[in-house]
Amino acid sequence: MAKSNDISQFGYKQELERTLTLKDLVVYGLIFMVPIAPMGIYGSVISESKGMIALTYLIGIIAMFFTALSYGQMAQAFPIAGSVYAYAQRGINKTIGFLAGWMIILDYIFVPSLLYVISANSIKSLLPNIPTWIWLILFIIINTVINVVGIKFTSIANMVFLIGELIVLALFIVLAVYGITHGVGNGFTIKPFYEKANFNINFVMTATSVAVLSFLGFDGISTLAEETKGGNKTVGKGIMWALILVGVLFIVQTYLAALIVPDWHSFSDLDTAFYVVAEKVGGRPLMYITTIATILSWGFANALAAQAAISRILFGMARDKNLPTVLAKVHPKFKTPFVSTLLVSFVSLVVGILFMDRSNILSEIVNCGALTAFLVIHLSVINYYLIKRGSHDYLRHLIVPVIGFVIILFVMIGLDPLAKKVGITWLVIGIIYYSVLRMSRRNVDIDM
Repeated sequence: MAKSNDISQFGYKQELERTLTLKDLVVYGLIFMVPIAPMGIYGSVISESKGMIALTYLIGIIAMFFTALSYGQMAQAFPIAGSVYAYAQRGINKTIGFLAGWMIILDYIFVPSLLYVISANSIKSLLPNIPTWIWLILFIIINTVINVVGIKFTSIANMVFLIGELIVLALFIVLAVYGITHGVGNGFTIKPFYEKANFNINFVMTATSVAVLSFLGFDGISTLAEETKGGNKTVGKGIMWALILVGVLFIVQTYLAALIVPDWHSFSDLDTAFYVVAEKVGGRPLMYITTIATILSWGFANALAAQAAISRILFGMARDKNLPTVLAKVHPKFKTPFVSTLLVSFVSLVVGILFMDRSNILSEIVNCGALTAFLVIHLSVINYYLIKRGSHDYLRHLIVPVIGFVIILFVMIGLDPLAKKVGITWLVIGIIYYSVLRMSRRNVDIDM
């Protein structure tokens, strides 16, 4: 009988090294989602939510909770690299699997570029005399080396970054509570969760569509399935623990920040809103600490995890010959998909330079891909378990994915029109590419 994490049952050879534990996966997920992520987008989210920022993150974690459950179900059935690509391919069919993988590429391939650009531009505000492109190249080189050397080394680097972020967050929370209890703001209230005068479900859902993006990355844990020890349930557990932990941290820090500066209209620059909040309770030192921590978490920690995730997705698709097979090459010493990693680095460099002063456009590009893939994950659970296997577990295999699908669809409706146009265009390109690919292989059946 095959082991629960034996990929030979799916026709693959174990090439990647299994070194990761549940703790490593949780750390990876936390790093990918960044425990201090709200610090960077605090101004835009609190503005969109009319001050009810804690509520938007609460809704966000509920929305992602159902998606995480569906990911866990598919990871248990198919413990292989590729994430949504692998799950949809086997849960529904090859065509849907390819298109799901194609859509997640839209998100992941540009995420490292976006993170590098934001970090490089942020450093420029502190060190204006050093050209921004130097920081961009530095971030890319360091992260590429770490990812090529080995996933275990990457996990060690992740742990270092995570500890640093949590220390900064703990410092902010302690100073925030002290400040609030000593006269800063208007004391503890429920307004960051609910304010009758401004409550409007449209405002809240629009803000939630922004806040949900902070949770994107928990699915990246599933790309490490072939490098994980402990059986095929480990990935699902890692996804759930990472999502719950980061959700609590998001809610706590935004709730306290909203109490420190109750009048969100007072921010002159939404991009630096959180650092203004930090200065209120910790002076200039805390302002600088939170700024630098945000830069490092985006430029190194988050980008490091994003680069690892997309390289595994490219590896999985190339191994199935749906992308150039050279992308499936594994380093003989480090046992990592080094060609895919190098390609992502090159794309990050080119895109980063082209969009150095247009990060807003980049952010629009990454929005639509992941949410589209999430929709497919829910459909995959229903089709694989309920239809193909005849499951009678209607809670996990019907009710949960249906609720998750509806929530994600509602969030997608609130996305910017530009993000939707880019997503549709990318999907059309994928369909054309896949059609050409299938026609060039007459011995391969097309599953529709």
